[in-house]
Amino acid sequence: MAKKSLIEKELKRKKLAIQHQDKRNKLKAAIKKTSKLNEQLKLQKGLQKLPRNSAPIRIRNRCWLTGRSRGYYRDFGLSRHILREMAHNCLLPGVIKASW
Repeated sequence: MAKKSLIEKELKRKKLAIQHQDKRNKLKAAIKKTSKLNEQLKLQKGLQKLPRNSAPIRIRNRCWLTGRSRGYYRDFGLSRHILREMAHNCLLPGVIKASW
């Protein structure tokens, strides 16, 4: 189980990313449109003034059951440990153990 503080920090990042998404997209579009270097630099400064945690790249995928960030499977939203346990207990439909 991941620490509660890390899970809360991740939730905070998701909220900030949603909150600043429109402003970030507008600034990025304006940077691409302008051809003048001075305007681009000014817009880039505005982009840098946004909180770091509002960038969507900083959001980390986590297991919804344990909060583990490593070994994450996107299709299930689970970490590898929980995926294996649930598959062995037949809790995931369509998932079978490979054997040859």
